[in-house]
Amino acid sequence: MKILLSGIGGHMGAEVLKLAGEGYRGAKIIAGVDPMGCSLQDVPCYKSFAEVPEEICRETDLIVDFSHHSGTAAMVGFALQNRLPLVVATTGQTPEERGLIEQAAAEIPVFFAANFSMGIALLIDLAKKAAAALPEAEIEIVEAHHDRKIDAPSGTALAIAKALQEVRPEATIHSGRSGMEKRTKEEIGIAAIRMGNLAGMHEVLIGTPNQTITLKHETHSRALFAEGALAAADFLKDQPAGLYDMNTMISRL
Repeated sequence: MKILLSGIGGHMGAEVLKLAGEGYRGAKIIAGVDPMGCSLQDVPCYKSFAEVPEEICRETDLIVDFSHHSGTAAMVGFALQNRLPLVVATTGQTPEERGLIEQAAAEIPVFFAANFSMGIALLIDLAKKAAAALPEAEIEIVEAHHDRKIDAPSGTALAIAKALQEVRPEATIHSGRSGMEKRTKEEIGIAAIRMGNLAGMHEVLIGTPNQTITLKHETHSRALFAEGALAAADFLKDQPAGLYDMNTMISRL
């Protein structure tokens, strides 16, 4: 699986390079694109997609993107021109940029997700199954992060809650709890903890008066996102044109 890595000079680019160097999922980084440039002995690096030579295009199996959303148009144009599958692990796209990605999926395979953690995708899948199997159960989500994280609840906690609404259409999301009001059966509560250097943790509790199911995911290293992106690439290389995400991949395991 020969990959052209967009954002090769960044932190996540380094993680992908390291994993690929270890042979993860049979990945091999044959070239990279980064507007800031990079200095790698074994992998050629170009400052734009326009600089990538024909021989690299012919050798490439797909593109993995860990860059900046401002480069979306150029990257999508390059992928379409060369009919290359595209894994977009960059976030923050404008509505127009998201539109370009979605339009490209009509012609090439595109994997696009806000979170490339396989563990979070599995947690969501299991939580949805448990919530559907126990319709009378109450649901609470607890998330914990370091004290420098400014948003609460986390985007991942909200994504979990919104995914649970797919099997609980009547559910309402409540962030934080205070006052004297009793919780309703429809409520999905989210509690956020901010302390020290805590790594990301997300826990889903699904309980009835007689039993509780607890699903928990902890982040130990940003390398988990590189793992997810290369797993997505391995999945995508055999797919027809279309738009895919972590849920799609997990559902086909």
